[in-house]
Amino acid sequence: MDRLQQTTRNTGGRHLGRCQLKLVDFEVHENHALHETRGLSERHLVVRRGKPFKLTLLFRGRSWDPHSERLLLQVCLGSLTEMIPVQTYDKRLNPHKWSAQVYTGPSGQTAHPESVTVHICSPVLSSVAAYNLLVHIGTRRRRRSYAAGSFVLLCNPWLKVYMPSDGQIEEYVKSDYGLVFMGTNQNVHQRPWSFGQYEPGVLEACLKLLEVSPQHLSDKNRDYTHRADPVYISRVICAMVNCNDDLGILLGKWQGSYEDGVRPTEWSGSADILRRWVSNNFSPVRYGQCWVFASVLCTVMRVLGIPSRVVTVFNAAHDGNASLTIEEFYSSTGEKLNISKDSIWNFHVWVECWMQRPDLGARFDGWQVVDPTPQEKSAGIYCCGPCPVAAVQQRCLSAPFDTSFLFASVNAEVIRFIVRNRLVVGRTVDTKCVGQLIYTKNIGSDTPEDLTLNYKRQKKDLPGLEVSLNINGKPSVGESVGVCVTVTNRSSRPRVLEEHVNAQVKDYNSSPQESFWTLHQEVHIQPHGALTLQHTLPSSEYESALAADNIVSLAVVIKDVQTQERVLETQEFNITSPQITIEIEGGDSIRAKKEQTARVSFTNTLTKALNGAVLTVEGSGLLSGRHQAQLDHLKPGEKIEKTVSIKATSPGTKVLMASLGHGNGHTVVSRCFRKVSVVSAS
Repeated sequence: MDRLQQTTRNTGGRHLGRCQLKLVDFEVHENHALHETRGLSERHLVVRRGKPFKLTLLFRGRSWDPHSERLLLQVCLGSLTEMIPVQTYDKRLNPHKWSAQVYTGPSGQTAHPESVTVHICSPVLSSVAAYNLLVHIGTRRRRRSYAAGSFVLLCNPWLKVYMPSDGQIEEYVKSDYGLVFMGTNQNVHQRPWSFGQYEPGVLEACLKLLEVSPQHLSDKNRDYTHRADPVYISRVICAMVNCNDDLGILLGKWQGSYEDGVRPTEWSGSADILRRWVSNNFSPVRYGQCWVFASVLCTVMRVLGIPSRVVTVFNAAHDGNASLTIEEFYSSTGEKLNISKDSIWNFHVWVECWMQRPDLGARFDGWQVVDPTPQEKSAGIYCCGPCPVAAVQQRCLSAPFDTSFLFASVNAEVIRFIVRNRLVVGRTVDTKCVGQLIYTKNIGSDTPEDLTLNYKRQKKDLPGLEVSLNINGKPSVGESVGVCVTVTNRSSRPRVLEEHVNAQVKDYNSSPQESFWTLHQEVHIQPHGALTLQHTLPSSEYESALAADNIVSLAVVIKDVQTQERVLETQEFNITSPQITIEIEGGDSIRAKKEQTARVSFTNTLTKALNGAVLTVEGSGLLSGRHQAQLDHLKPGEKIEKTVSIKATSPGTKVLMASLGHGNGHTVVSRCFRKVSVVSAS
């Protein structure tokens, strides 16, 4: 990575045997190793701010004479520029200024008689960007200038302004593999995600994202100056991951047809999305949902050197009117009515980024929520955060940015109204439903880390008639679902109760559809007694109504026949799909650019046949396009298989993905993801 262009400025006189710069060696291999940036780019020197990096200047004719010639380096960022005199003696570095010193090595000798090695150090709070470097050799009469090339400067998480633990940095900056937790808090599923920061072109796409932002296009110098601040960077990137206000990466879509793009559930990594965005001249990639937006944001932030992790909130509230409450309406038999503007998603995915908050004080340093899913505007644009997690936990709702909205996402109270003939006949308040579980991937393992208490304080139970609704175990497709209703009578009199149980299908982020199963009965309970009611939801009732990503919304209404008092309890759960099997010849660790065989199979464990079954296999960086096997009629107990040849294009972590669909609309019955570790071919 050597480059040189020369311009010369004469100030008169003859100059025999003058010092001329022949070559600038960016010492890429050594610098990338020292700065922990190996693999980020084959086109640029990539270094971290506040840490010295090395250049070797090779001269033609004769070496540089520090007694008669002045050596200057010039770093340029747009029209912003900084001149750096090269010092020939040891000098204490100022962490807030650019500096350069000649390095002579342990023996005091230079590596080559006609070369000089220079250590350059950027300020701790330099702007994140691609810089141009010029070299000037000057005397009193003449100066020769050389365009030496460019280098990329990233944030440095090893300095005290960021994260203190090497284990955390390894996981939250350097790792190119993560997990996204999905499903419900009763039955958590996980899927791998390839962040892909070491894939070709990803670093360049992240830098381009900054260059086409509205902030940069409107005022380049101001944008460059503010890019020293991770708070500013995170807001810019957050808005640019969605395309609602700008030339952003992803277009969101939550319902309808996805034929003109990629269904959000079919993405398994960020690199393909970022490269598509660049190759399409910054047109948005279709389509994303919350975990796709968050995972792409996490990739960009890790590339830029800001520690980041993907976080899933189960039962995440969307408080549309900033009331810190969510209103839900049910019929007297437990059917949920779609008449509220508020909503609760079974899960929602955002990102936590680690940074200092000098604008707020040290108690709000650390993890900050940054949510790129376009839900509500923040200061006029579709972004959310950075918001200190500590501010949410401590209920400091005025702390910037968007703390009140995010507090409601994990702490809102749910008020459920029971309606009959357009009149409210019952009301319950649930203080525990929202934000019931908050997960991220554990450091160094595929297990979840529970972050719930980072966001929430423990709430006390409220007195009153108790009704609980629980699902027995973790239901799987083809099996009946056990439902347990427990009623506790706190009064001193016996009661005659009516029980109404209702089941509806819904997506993770939408309201339920019409009921597909109901149950009604009369029961008796003794004073101060408890009653346990066991019910069975047969597989034949839900198989025709559910697809792979659907969720069952279950509700029970208990009515006192004498007093007309009604109590409501709800539970939402997902049903584990039949498993797809992926077997890779030689195991899950393969060599780059070497072909391996992968066998993918699915056995129909349902009680019904699947017409028009299609088994699809794909994997960015492993396979070109989609590979499919088809069967017109897949009977119960029968198997469909597909063998593919995979070849990794580069080292890192990849994801092989398979799905089984059927019918004219290719309704997805099952998905499977397999993490593949790729080592260098050499």
